[in-house]
Amino acid sequence: MGSPEPVRDVWPIVHAERAALIHDLEGLDDKQWEQPSLCVGWTVHDVVAHLVDSARTTRVGFVARLARARFDFHRLNAHGVAHERGASPLETLARLRQVASRKSTPPAPLDSRIVEEVVHGEDIRRPLGLTRLYPRDAVVRALRLQAHTPASFGGARELVAPLRLTATDADVSIGDGLEVTGPALSLLLAITGRRVAVNDLDGEGVGALR
Repeated sequence: MGSPEPVRDVWPIVHAERAALIHDLEGLDDKQWEQPSLCVGWTVHDVVAHLVDSARTTRVGFVARLARARFDFHRLNAHGVAHERGASPLETLARLRQVASRKSTPPAPLDSRIVEEVVHGEDIRRPLGLTRLYPRDAVVRALRLQAHTPASFGGARELVAPLRLTATDADVSIGDGLEVTGPALSLLLAITGRRVAVNDLDGEGVGALR
């Protein structure tokens, strides 16, 4: 058996994605900041606040905060958004700049930081009509992690179990069930619950993702 995939390049990927998102956010007006994101119930502004909160989170701090939220992940995230959302978009953007180079993480695989940046980046960009060409390796690593992580830890292992996910733009195929094909980014978004991405996919297993 080969050695595990090295994680030494996680933080450069994460930092590059944060920088790219900051660049895109700098061009938004106040109305765009209040646009509904792909995260149900959250605006673009809310998602940015969540990314600030996530970037500040440490392993020890996460456990303490989760306990205060009575082990409810939704309550935990809501508290984080409320705490990090500034009085204006400019204030929240300034906070994102402040944390852009951080390397702190909750108790999760390091590749989860890539998932966070790519998926939430699309939560913001897609409703605004913005596009980004993400590094293929980053998207594939995020897809593999989500496909093998249980739902109880924020993943999609149970959803993916009866499927075979095959990317049309990358050398990756996961599972041996009903075929689902499409761009790796759309596969990633679909298994993280972003239903808009299902329209990009083909195959007899697509119905299961709807």
